Amino acid sequence: MKILIQSPNKTTREARPENNKLRAEDLAAHNWYRFVLSFPPHLVRDYLKRFNLNSRHCVLDPFCGTGTTLVECKKLGIASVGVESNPMACFASRVKVNWNVDPDSLMGHARKIADLALEGLEADGLDDEEPLPLFHTGRRPPTTNLRTLSEEVQKLLLKDSISSLPLHKTLTLLETLREYEDERYSEHERLALAKAIVFRISNLHFGPEVGIGPAKSDAPVVAPWLSGIREMVDDLRVLTAKAHTRSIVHRADSRCLSSVLEPSSVDAVITSPPYPNEKDYTRTTRLESVLLGFIRNKEDLRLVKQELVRSNTRSVYRNDQDDLLVADHKEIQRIAHAIEKRRIELGKTSGFERQYARVTKLYFGGMARHLSDLRTILRPGARLAYVVGDQASYLRVMIRTGQLLAGIARSLGYEVMGVDLFRTRLATATKAQLREEVVLLRWPGKRDHRRVAS
Repeated sequence: MKILIQSPNKTTREARPENNKLRAEDLAAHNWYRFVLSFPPHLVRDYLKRFNLNSRHCVLDPFCGTGTTLVECKKLGIASVGVESNPMACFASRVKVNWNVDPDSLMGHARKIADLALEGLEADGLDDEEPLPLFHTGRRPPTTNLRTLSEEVQKLLLKDSISSLPLHKTLTLLETLREYEDERYSEHERLALAKAIVFRISNLHFGPEVGIGPAKSDAPVVAPWLSGIREMVDDLRVLTAKAHTRSIVHRADSRCLSSVLEPSSVDAVITSPPYPNEKDYTRTTRLESVLLGFIRNKEDLRLVKQELVRSNTRSVYRNDQDDLLVADHKEIQRIAHAIEKRRIELGKTSGFERQYARVTKLYFGGMARHLSDLRTILRPGARLAYVVGDQASYLRVMIRTGQLLAGIARSLGYEVMGVDLFRTRLATATKAQLREEVVLLRWPGKRDHRRVAS
């Protein structure tokens, strides 16, 4: 693939619809659990090759999500480190780069768990078969005494995200996993359940935003979970050859990297941070986060959100101050002013709409904090690739995310090597084509640039 370096204002790569698809040859490990909007493995490979990275280097993904960059690095024998503040995503990344599990033993333990869970369901008068479209031929489900969640925990979930009978079955399997836990396999078994919950058991629908689809009065639980385990087992038989390659995942705030990473320890960064929009990334993983115990109450949720770059109004707090870092940035201030002016003109008065202008400033201020702190972690000459997208979510005011991040990076001492066009996507509200781009940077050395320039 030929990639040209031009100025940040020009298209530098042909955008093809297939650019964001997961290819069949990439499924191993990546498909154990994945965000719907994750960036594709082949994009990571492109930049690993372009940056001439090999086993002597270390790659950082400071917004590692479910581990796309880390898995690709490990497959190629390149050391990597990830940072992620969402506990469910962080857990997924750690499991997806743990290939030191004996596949046959994992399969054997999972089959025992499956048999025990099915025995428990049978004792409840239930089967775990796929219900027929028009009628159910198995035992009649009980109407009472189903396992459920506390009222406090249920309030954390999207309403109707899982029906009562599939929830009972899921909680039965989770209880069996806890009772017969083997620490050698427990993380892989739990991740397989997380995937089954999202794509087979729940009522969740992605289009691409998370929402609620038609309710499933019943759904199999043990069978899709065991299917996920089989997929892991098949992959592990192939992946164990690269199991020794170092890959570490930290749960931390990407704006405070120096608290978990060593100075001058990273040769390259390949990442896709959040964009300034109304996507609450904790909603995308809320159901499995709650069922697997990563979020147990509102305080847990608040603490998770406070460690995120402020990319949406649902994660804005009164004491946030990242916006002060871009107080002198003329273009960001102009955009925030235009959003607020449009809000007033349209008579939009909801609490979320009143935050649109502020969250825009908080987002770019948070990214400035991230890029500033990152400088101490990079080795001189380090190369960086940031996959970001333009946005018009806030009352149709255009935000050219890539151009703005490139300018902030330049003010902090980075060299802007160019911007590649990754793909275009259709804006829901305006039907306009928005650009997703890869901002390419280089860290030349230890020059100290403390102020974010306008």
